[in-house]
Amino acid sequence: SEKSPLTALRLAELAIEAGLPEGVFNVVPGYGHEAGEALALHMDVDAIGFTGSTRVGRKMLEYAGRSNLKRVYNELGGKSAFVVFDDFAHVERAAKTVAGSMFFNQGESCNAPSRVLVHEKVADRFLEVIAAEAPKYAPGDPLSGHAEMGALVDETQMKTVLGYIEAGNSEGAKLVTGGQRARAETGGFYVQPTVFERVRNDMKIAREEIFGPVMSVIRFANEAEAIALANDSSYGLQASVWSDNVNRAHRVARALRAGTVHVNQYDEDDITVPFGGYKQSGNGRDKSLHAFDKYTELKTTWLRIDAA
Repeated sequence: SEKSPLTALRLAELAIEAGLPEGVFNVVPGYGHEAGEALALHMDVDAIGFTGSTRVGRKMLEYAGRSNLKRVYNELGGKSAFVVFDDFAHVERAAKTVAGSMFFNQGESCNAPSRVLVHEKVADRFLEVIAAEAPKYAPGDPLSGHAEMGALVDETQMKTVLGYIEAGNSEGAKLVTGGQRARAETGGFYVQPTVFERVRNDMKIAREEIFGPVMSVIRFANEAEAIALANDSSYGLQASVWSDNVNRAHRVARALRAGTVHVNQYDEDDITVPFGGYKQSGNGRDKSLHAFDKYTELKTTWLRIDAA
């Protein structure tokens, strides 16, 4: 992203320090219409692995069609469902986990669990814990050493997030906590950790990726409804199931259309495990041996050996 080039540039510096020959790993900063589009349309580029928005991911596929039919692998957005059943004994642990995962990196994460589906029998207790946890992630100076949440990437993104909060209020969701810009006096682009309840799955805040610290809590009555709500999304990156019933955990995990399903935890990860999504969350897998499929081409060679 043109909004955050410094980490990639630093990675290139470290690659050279580590001994990687110059020219093997190249970082080309630039706007999408300058750098990204040029790469995607180039006739000598055989594959593109793109990470970003679904909107731009569609453009990558379009550019492939306009050029050499290069292979395009997209790792795109998400609206991950975090499903808590009433047979899970530790509601507080589930609530604290989702708060940490949702407000991590200010919610600017493709796999943020922004749709929290909670059984109606435990929803009130769940919301009590969330309301108590959210203030612990109040935005602070990221250079202070103790801030749990920093600023959004720029003013445009801050206004986008505040616009979604306004949409949640106008569509009838109940604001539990947050919902305002924070630390405005600093000139920084901070937004409070925000939680809505009484959210319907057809509301804008439940349908679209916000990429900010905004959580939507949706109540459900039974397992079938939970699965239907979780799958009623154009995205399918990650999901989480919280249940002490191992049969239900397997059953629901199998039914959820998501590339990764966590059971009784969230965001555990390892480089050996594939990562990627269903539907408009993208195609192909990053990490693990499966990632090699994106960057290699199968080749068959038939060899005839003449008899002596």
